[in-house]
Amino acid sequence: MADRTAWRICRDIRWWSVFGKKRGKGKKAGPPVHDDLVRRDLSATCANRLWLADITEHATGEGKLYLCAIKDAFSNRIVGYSIDERMKSRLAVTALENAVARRGNVDGCILHSDRGSQFRSRKFVRALDRHRMAGSIGRVGAAGDNAAMESFFSPLQKNVLDRRVWATREELRIAIVTWIERTYHRRRRQASLSRLTPIEFETVMTAPALQAA
Repeated sequence: MADRTAWRICRDIRWWSVFGKKRGKGKKAGPPVHDDLVRRDLSATCANRLWLADITEHATGEGKLYLCAIKDAFSNRIVGYSIDERMKSRLAVTALENAVARRGNVDGCILHSDRGSQFRSRKFVRALDRHRMAGSIGRVGAAGDNAAMESFFSPLQKNVLDRRVWATREELRIAIVTWIERTYHRRRRQASLSRLTPIEFETVMTAPALQAA
């Protein structure tokens, strides 16, 4: 039977087809599970008071590789990160656990992120509660929130991700870790830190505080 004949018969007996509407993927941010505790004030007067978290991705010959990084707003130091081939909740949870293991006492620390599903997952929220941290989620399209992490992601993109075509995830993972630990933390001086590196800034700013105590 021709399509036109089928349509004519259905019309005559008043049968109508119903088409489902396709759902968009990743177009709308989900509802926040935390309030916005920072309200565009992304500064901190000491370490482990405010952490910022975000996720970036890059393609390799084997597929995409995802990096979740957590930055201390006080010194711009990357206190924790996780690299994985899948962008699931465990990516964010592992980065958080890595940061807590490095920094020690983080009671009361605020972790601010966007509305990505990884940061709204039950596993991530439970991890925050377990470490007595406060979650904070920014507004949709908050340019200031994005710029705070872009100061780290932008040089990473320029100096590592876009420098060459990466054949495997493993070689890109090694390059990212090497750049963070050797270059960003120890060699890259930042104007916002009085031309000091993140590690130098923490050393200089923490020593007087310890002496005063």
